[in-house]
Amino acid sequence: MHTERSLTRLDRVFARLDREPERPALLDVPTMSRHRLALLAGALVFYGAIVWAVVVTSWLVRLDWQVMFFRPYQQWPQIHAFVDYYVVLGQRGPTAVMVAAWLGWRSWRQHTLRPLLALGSSLLLLNITVGAAKLGMGRLGPHYATVIGSNEMWRGGDIFPSGHTANAVVTWGILAYLASTPRARRWLSAISAVTSLGVGMSTVYLGTHWLSDVVLGWTAGLLVLLALPWTEPLITRAETWLLGLRDGWLARRRRPRPAPAGRPAVTPALLTGPDADREGTPAREPAASARNRTPVHLAPGPHTPRSERTPVTPAGSRRPPHTERHARGAAPAPRHHLSGG
Repeated sequence: MHTERSLTRLDRVFARLDREPERPALLDVPTMSRHRLALLAGALVFYGAIVWAVVVTSWLVRLDWQVMFFRPYQQWPQIHAFVDYYVVLGQRGPTAVMVAAWLGWRSWRQHTLRPLLALGSSLLLLNITVGAAKLGMGRLGPHYATVIGSNEMWRGGDIFPSGHTANAVVTWGILAYLASTPRARRWLSAISAVTSLGVGMSTVYLGTHWLSDVVLGWTAGLLVLLALPWTEPLITRAETWLLGLRDGWLARRRRPRPAPAGRPAVTPALLTGPDADREGTPAREPAASARNRTPVHLAPGPHTPRSERTPVTPAGSRRPPHTERHARGAAPAPRHHLSGG
C-alpha cells in the first residue's frame, strides 16, 4: 500500500516556480517615463544640495560632528556583534555574488540574459559615478578627522558618498527593478529600502562614515536605479550579440569534422541478414542478439554430468565411436570369449 508524501512548504514553492513559463511573452521593461524623469531630476537637485551643504560647512557638518561625538557604538555595545555582520549586506563582493546567483538562475529559467546584463550595467554605473565623486571630493572619515568642526574635504579621503550605502541601494534595488509583477516590485522596493537604510545606519554606528556620507550614498544609489532604463537598448543589443555568439559556437560544435587528407574514410561494416531492407540496405545485427546467442560448443538437451557428456563442435565429436564405451559407475557388460573348435 503506497501513501502519498505530504508536500512541504519548500516543495510548494518549487512547484510554483516550475509552473512559470520558460520565457515570458511580454517582459515588463521599465521605461523612462515622465514620472521617473521627475524623480531623477529631484534626486539630482537633492544630491547637489547635500554636496553644497558639506562644502560650505553648514549645519549638516555640525550634525556630523555631534553624531560622531555621541559615539553610538559605545551607547549600545550589545548590538555591536550583530551590526558587524549586518554591514556585510552593503559590501560589493558578497552582495554581488548572492544577487548574481539568483539572477543567473532567473536568466536560465527565462532563457534571457537581461537580468545579468542589467546587474552588470547598474554596477558599472555605480562604480563610475560614486567612484568619481569619492576621488573628486576626497573627504576624510570620522576616524581620520584632523580639525574639529571642519568638513574634511579634499584631503585624500574616499568616503563621500558612502559606497556601502549606495551599493546596498543598487544591489538589492535591482531585484525590484527586474520584478515581473507590480506587486512583487512594491514588496521588493520596500525590502531593499529597509535593507539599505539599515546598512547606512550601521556605518554611522560603527563610526566609519559621517551621517552626510550615508545620505549622499542613498541618493547616489537611487540615481543609478532611476537612470537604468536608459541602458535598456544597449542591454538588448548586447544580449542579441551574445546569443548570436553562443548559437554560432554550438553550430560549429555540431558540424561533422572532415576526414584528414590522405586517409580514406572508414565505413563501418554492416551485418546482413534476413531482416535486411528490400531496397538492398543491409540490416545491422543488434548487439544484444549476439550476446544472447547459445554458444555452439554446448550440447543441447538436458543437463548431464561432465563425465557423461560428449564434446560437440561444429565439425562433430572428437571422440571416435566405440561400442564398448560405457558411462562411469555402470557395470561393464559381460564379455563373451570365443573358443576355438
